[in-house]
Amino acid sequence: MTQAYAALKHSAQERERLREAQPRIRVGTALCGLAAGAGEVEEAFRKELQAKGRGAMVSEVGCLGLCYAEPLVDITIPGGPRVFYGNVTPDQVAELVQSHVVNGRPVAQRALAALGGGPALGIPDLHDLPMMKGQVRVALRNAGHIDPTDIDQYIAAGGYAALDKALSEMTPQQVTEQVTASGLRGRGGAAFPTGTKWRFIAGSPGPVKYILCNCEEGDPGAFNDKGILESDPHTLVEGMILAGYATGASNGIIFIRHGHEGPIERSRAALRHAYQAGLLGKNILGSSFSFEAQVSLVGESYVSGEETALMEAVEGKRAMPRYRPPFPAAVGAWGKPSNINNIKTLSYVPEIIAKGGAWFAGIGTERSKGTAILCLSGSIRRPGMMEVPMGMTLRHALEEMAGGVPEGRHLKLLQTGGPLGGVLTADKLDIAMDFDAMARAGAILGSGGIIVADDTTCAVDLTRLLVAFCQYESCGKCFPCRLGTTHMLEILERICRFQAQPGDIDLMRDIGKSMAVGSLCGHGQLGFNPVQSALNSFADEFAAHIQDKRCLAGVCTGEYLTPQRSRR
Repeated sequence: MTQAYAALKHSAQERERLREAQPRIRVGTALCGLAAGAGEVEEAFRKELQAKGRGAMVSEVGCLGLCYAEPLVDITIPGGPRVFYGNVTPDQVAELVQSHVVNGRPVAQRALAALGGGPALGIPDLHDLPMMKGQVRVALRNAGHIDPTDIDQYIAAGGYAALDKALSEMTPQQVTEQVTASGLRGRGGAAFPTGTKWRFIAGSPGPVKYILCNCEEGDPGAFNDKGILESDPHTLVEGMILAGYATGASNGIIFIRHGHEGPIERSRAALRHAYQAGLLGKNILGSSFSFEAQVSLVGESYVSGEETALMEAVEGKRAMPRYRPPFPAAVGAWGKPSNINNIKTLSYVPEIIAKGGAWFAGIGTERSKGTAILCLSGSIRRPGMMEVPMGMTLRHALEEMAGGVPEGRHLKLLQTGGPLGGVLTADKLDIAMDFDAMARAGAILGSGGIIVADDTTCAVDLTRLLVAFCQYESCGKCFPCRLGTTHMLEILERICRFQAQPGDIDLMRDIGKSMAVGSLCGHGQLGFNPVQSALNSFADEFAAHIQDKRCLAGVCTGEYLTPQRSRR
């Protein structure tokens, strides 16, 4: 351990002891919490404590993943258990303060769970909640537990120990070897081996190289990238610095879409505090390694998540894919060697370096190591975010952990992997969450977003909405994608209006083939995926719309369900 890091850790632990010596109230203020009213709840706690003349630390935390229970608040008094209260409203705050903070008695009938002594009070342990049981938290290890704007809390929880270990005990090559041994594959969708990708840029000469972190996250139903930045941005910062050290990179850029204010503000704060602590900049922790980092914003289109379009956006240009070769590892941002990783990929790296590649490789399946961070939304009892070992079945995650679809409804399909992914029918829930197993089933795990649809959903209309998204978000640079998505959308809208023409299905297949072979990037190359998947799985619904002029789910009425969209 370096002397510089030892001093940081000692200071952080001393501050943590001071926090533990007073009543502590944590309020979840990620996007899900704020949307449910967490801001008003936090303000109510501050006012009630002031009115009662009680001293207590009120702090914000990120998303624990129990989005169905937001606003989520937990209270700890010295020597007592940490008690979580779900779906808290401002009018409940006075009771919680009086009973729990003032009198020292948790309000068991309102409690969701507890850590440390809860069962003795009749409160279930947090880890025994269905949605928490079975999770293996690596990238989300601190989410919902620490204040994302307080670097001391991250360090007190073991943060930046991996960076200190790498700089004081390991060569850059040894860091890459551990990532390679871990079997980590990219979590942005392509699932490319991370260690291999790092070696590409490590072999490119030059004093200036870039580590680009992709947090564009425009997928409908995906919010785990934002969840990490809102809950524990320092795990990304540390992972990015480690990637820089391993590859000889000099600069890092966190790429976030405009409008994601919580992730943007907390990422900027994390970088600022890391600089102040000597964890970024010149001679990090007294070593010879220097690394600069910043946040870059863009708000153009979903395509800006494609790695070459991302580099164009970072340079201040319109987010449009580049022709390849040359590849980013040789000629990337501003013509310099560049490596692009998803935020989730980099967020695993600190724990891999701290615990060893073999530890991470021991989680998951033979070809899909580690964990998957899932975002569950739609017709599901317990929507939220969870981190589970690769290899767990979809059935276990959806039914056992997330509670399945609401009573009285039946599961119809899962839309996985974002708008360019496919659909899985209810009879495929026993598929393991594994990159290759899901690909064989005609879907992709992608960035981890899973939208659950019940029997009130029309598969044809859902397909139309996915293609409408892809059409609107196309950058328009290459005509197979620009015109192909437009033509497919026109056909699907005809089908939903019961005005299909002979040969429409075959025409969509021909368009899809042209898009796959002629498009410049994955947006067009994969643009037919949702249509093909739906045609394969729900041929009867397409036939009913085309031949019988009726919608089996009763959704399509023959009229436009949404206003006419402009064509790019």
